[in-house]
Amino acid sequence: MSVIYTDGSCLSNPDGPSGWAVVLIENNQEYIFCDGIESSTNNRMELTAVIEGLKHASYRNCTVYSDSQLTINCATNVWRRRANLDLWNEYDTASKDKDIKFIWVKAHAGDKYNEMVDKYAKLEAKKLKEKKNINKYKNVTL
Repeated sequence: MSVIYTDGSCLSNPDGPSGWAVVLIENNQEYIFCDGIESSTNNRMELTAVIEGLKHASYRNCTVYSDSQLTINCATNVWRRRANLDLWNEYDTASKDKDIKFIWVKAHAGDKYNEMVDKYAKLEAKKLKEKKNINKYKNVTL
């Protein structure tokens, strides 16, 4: 069984530096995957984290923990998918052969792995913000 914790972050929602993170637990081993994009939204990053977690999961049975009710409710067809349809297509592909159980976890409530993915998602977004600020002054003549 694969246990997947996910989170996404956007420093200035929408269109700010953004990051996503996953903790994947399999066979008593923890794996961390994270990355970011210069401009996105929090909802896109939340969904991207779930997609990446499922892509890396070795097992058919997956339990996905997320603090995004939007992602969980759209993934389980409780709510209609109205935005980010490109990512929902990726989700459908990544989840095709998986038996997924979603569990909502309250953000910033002390859950070890939720706190961990929150930290890594924010770090990825902050790295992109710093890179953007450095590049802003790159071609300045003094």
